[in-house]
Amino acid sequence: MNIDFEKLFPDGLSGETASAISDVLNEIARRWEHYYFHPIRHYRTQRQADLFDSEQAWRRKSPDD
Repeated sequence: MNIDFEKLFPDGLSGETASAISDVLNEIARRWEHYYFHPIRHYRTQRQADLFDSEQAWRRKSPDD
């Protein structure tokens, strides 16, 4: 996914507006992670486990393998 950050972050916002938007985005992120904690943790644990070769634990696999 490509996000055009130039359009998302307009110039000239007041400090009050920037602070309010920051508060909303942080609250959304906090609630998202709370709601999806278990699926996120499971995915990340599986992803981490997939990077290690059980036969040669000292070797890391490439994430693209």
